[in-house]
Amino acid sequence: MRFFNTAGPVNCKDHYCLNPLDRFDLDGILQLISQKKYFVMHAPRQTGKTSCLLALMKYLNDREKYRCLYINVESAQAARENTSEGIRYILGEMASRARDCLSDKFLQEIWYDLYQKLGGGALNEALTLWSAQSPLPSVLFIDEIDSLVGDTLISVLRQIRAGYDKRPGNFPQSIILCGVRDVRDYRIHASKEKDVITGGSAFNIKAESLRLGDFSEKETRKLLLLHTAETGQEFTENALESVWDQSQGQPWLVNALAYEVTFPTP
Repeated sequence: MRFFNTAGPVNCKDHYCLNPLDRFDLDGILQLISQKKYFVMHAPRQTGKTSCLLALMKYLNDREKYRCLYINVESAQAARENTSEGIRYILGEMASRARDCLSDKFLQEIWYDLYQKLGGGALNEALTLWSAQSPLPSVLFIDEIDSLVGDTLISVLRQIRAGYDKRPGNFPQSIILCGVRDVRDYRIHASKEKDVITGGSAFNIKAESLRLGDFSEKETRKLLLLHTAETGQEFTENALESVWDQSQGQPWLVNALAYEVTFPTP
């Protein structure tokens, strides 16, 4: 039996869920990708950003027009301002995800040699070589981008910016940066440059900034009533109104309240 999810991305086989692709303007995003744009998706934590990106990756790959890869760079936060170490984490994540999600072992075979030769500058070359050998235009989703710190974040943003003119043949056609904040709001404390750098100046190729919203009242009811349809357990009108009043559609809170009343703690 499915349940209301409060931890990690939604899996619609296990969890009650709304179609993640219905939570944003899919046609608008597809147009940005077709126009070779780099853009930002942001929203507070526990809103469903990762679930939406994973669903969008599957949608794009299933249609075989693009070769899309999702990566999460949060592990590189541990490197703090050690740029070389941070890039090593990111390259390893790219290689692992490409192998598991695309059955593509190209990055797995080259990333460490690139890292040994280029150190913290290896990201640009890895993206160049990976895109060049791809049979389709490549698309990259970078999740938790604003978890990176200082010089590591600046290095990632600038290496992506440096490859922008090589797209789509030798660099990703489109890149989505995803995080809690819009890149323009980043105030990055760079130890090497001894200055505060704004995200807008480090990544001035951004075309759009999209914010993922909360559920509407209609969507909140729709999610809750999936449980009724599958189990026969009804939500009273007062219960439906109470969940909306207390959550205002914040996705994690909607799921948490619904989980409490459908799977009460013994």
